[in-house]
Amino acid sequence: MCDTCGCQTTKPSHQDSKLLEINKSLLAANDSVARKNRKHFGEMGARAINLISSPGAGKTTLLEKTAELLSGEFTFAVIEGDIETERDAQRIRAKGIPAVQITTGGACHLDATLVHKGIHLLEKELGKGSPRLIFIENVGNLVCPAAFDLGEHKRVVMVSVPEGSDKPAKYPRAFMGSDLFVITKMDLLPYFDFSIDEAIRCARAINPGISVLTLSAKTGEGMEGWMDFLKSESMNQDEDEDEDVA
Repeated sequence: MCDTCGCQTTKPSHQDSKLLEINKSLLAANDSVARKNRKHFGEMGARAINLISSPGAGKTTLLEKTAELLSGEFTFAVIEGDIETERDAQRIRAKGIPAVQITTGGACHLDATLVHKGIHLLEKELGKGSPRLIFIENVGNLVCPAAFDLGEHKRVVMVSVPEGSDKPAKYPRAFMGSDLFVITKMDLLPYFDFSIDEAIRCARAINPGISVLTLSAKTGEGMEGWMDFLKSESMNQDEDEDEDVA
């Protein structure tokens, strides 16, 4: 984890209240930048989608498959978040999709300020063009990314079959603030003790309104539902960018 969000704190109990106030201030500052990001995305004519998951759940693979299935339906770009390396951004660029890499240098999540930097880098990459969707592929982690609004319009939480169906129960905050729950790597279902019913039941106990998709980017199973979701979002430009922005 990291020191930025306080998730690795081992302070004595008498300092807990002071730490809580510091964290509240950090989140308030983050939320202010997030509102500006949301407005910026709107001015670009784009909808932003924040992807959060554990490492290896298949975020980058899903975006690669999405690029293959586009067929001119809509355009997208990606802001990649990782602790180190540009490997994921390179994979996305290899599919002909504009991508910029944000390396956190140790922080276990993206925050709104880092995404603000990513927006400007992406605008330079795009030139005069503007995509309909901008994906923010967050650092692989189901804990800290859940606490930070990045200015996205939609948040998607992903869990792969090998991880186990108990993840919504173990990481409730990641599901509490998400709009869509995607169960990935469905092609591996015969080989793992994963209960789709349990995963969905736990997720909806936390967030009754969350939508659910099951898919495999490897085989293409369930990708129709994912593409329908994205097409709907790409046409959703008339929604208010943010209730707090006049």
